[in-house]
Amino acid sequence: MPAETTPRALLETLVAFPTVSRDTNLPLIDWVQDYLEGWGADCVRLPSPCGTKANLHAHIGPKVDGGTVLSGHTDVVPVDGQDWTSDPFTLTERNGRLYGRGAADMKGFVALALAAVPLAARSDLKRPLQLALSFDEEVGCTGCVPMVESMARDLPRAAVVIVGEPTMMKVVTGHKGSRSFDTRIVGVPVHSSLQHLGVSAVHEAGRLLAWLNETNDALMAAEPTPTAALFEPPFTTISVGRIEGGEAHNITAGECRFKLGMRVVADERLDDWADRYRAEVARVEARMKTVDPRARIEVSDSFTVPPLVPETDGAAETLARALTGDNSTNVVSYGTEAGHFQANGYSTVVCGPGDIAQAHIPDEYIEISQLDAGWTFMQRIVSRLTE
Repeated sequence: MPAETTPRALLETLVAFPTVSRDTNLPLIDWVQDYLEGWGADCVRLPSPCGTKANLHAHIGPKVDGGTVLSGHTDVVPVDGQDWTSDPFTLTERNGRLYGRGAADMKGFVALALAAVPLAARSDLKRPLQLALSFDEEVGCTGCVPMVESMARDLPRAAVVIVGEPTMMKVVTGHKGSRSFDTRIVGVPVHSSLQHLGVSAVHEAGRLLAWLNETNDALMAAEPTPTAALFEPPFTTISVGRIEGGEAHNITAGECRFKLGMRVVADERLDDWADRYRAEVARVEARMKTVDPRARIEVSDSFTVPPLVPETDGAAETLARALTGDNSTNVVSYGTEAGHFQANGYSTVVCGPGDIAQAHIPDEYIEISQLDAGWTFMQRIVSRLTE
């Protein structure tokens, strides 16, 4: 049995694993699995298709329905090009704050969940505690999908899922869904003096971007629905953050690529927005082919994050509010793994320590007071599972 330790010491260990999304998380998963199994947890590891990463879910307590899932991701964003005051992979205390990559987003919550396991192991649990630790959340919540499906299929059904993204321990009951599409436009290059004989992939990309801007303008001008009005901004948004293409200034571009993303309010369907985009792509492509039938547009799905829809009398919201005392209304415009859990039939909220404003920036930190508040929350969760 491992030595019992504190959330802070666990956070120090977790931060020291440089689990940037582009790299492996296996050393962290190895350490966590040894720790959990040392406390008697039943662990299941789910490797990524490439074998360089893994999800891990764990079950502590009786094999009955009605437990609580604590869900967190193990990957962090890069530190490349960021100006850090201290080593980002060494937890450093300054002025009541703990600095390190992932301290807020979201190894702080993972450390708290791990610290709760010895407490659960020593308690007379009537319902189980389950942990869900994923990879590749930061690149589209893609890693968690098989893990959530595995838990829904193979574990006793939990009554509550708490996804511990940093919310300052406020209870978040809704977030936008998102879709992302990789778009490749294949043109027909000719000398720019004869551009009417070719098809410029860059110019045709401009038509899709014009549709994006016109759609965003219309959405911004429309009266929001009651659900949309909860969000900031109170409408669906579509964006392209990077675009690349072309060969030279005097050649019509033979290729152009970009990733288009949508953040969709919770009362609209992701598939409807996907259909709208594909319809516009088909319209632009048809026009291209009138010039040269070799021209085309290829669109592939990059990732999908289902929305978290506010529940009526949801078990997760009821529990989280009872344990935190927070009765405010909170929704967010970013996506989380909560949408995947809810889509698989779990009552789900987002609630965790730290401030989302610290996510992804240099000198990321979590207030020690937030870690303390999170530990109180964990102790109350375990206590409820003994009732």
